[in-house]
Amino acid sequence: MQAQLLLADSAQVVNGKMYVLGGGWNQIGPKPSAMAVVIRFVVPWDETNKKHQWVLRLLDEDGRSVILGNAENARPIEVKGQFEAGRPVGSEPGSDTSIPIAVNIGSLPLPAGKRLEWRLFVDEETQDGWREPFRVRSE
Repeated sequence: MQAQLLLADSAQVVNGKMYVLGGGWNQIGPKPSAMAVVIRFVVPWDETNKKHQWVLRLLDEDGRSVILGNAENARPIEVKGQFEAGRPVGSEPGSDTSIPIAVNIGSLPLPAGKRLEWRLFVDEETQDGWREPFRVRSE
């Protein structure tokens, strides 16, 4: 399976098409700003008609989860979902299927002056290319 990620200000998927506003940035802040992560899965023929679980995790420059909240209600920043790519009528054996997903995150209080990345996991696995790094500007 392949996946491509893109950072944007906001995004949506309508009828299988991605609509992206303010896409392609790699710097944000320092004040909390709305953001979205656009994911385009390319699902091979043999992975269609199967449910797949995905997780987007926000990681710091050391690969640790970015934590939101204080000690009593601290939790990692992550978004979970699932998809199942069906085989379109008339598609030929061996053909890939594209699944677009838009994840609107909203505003997050991120640590200024840090490098972060959104890392994608599918069925608890990740690949080197399934990441989208960005920098949070200093004050």
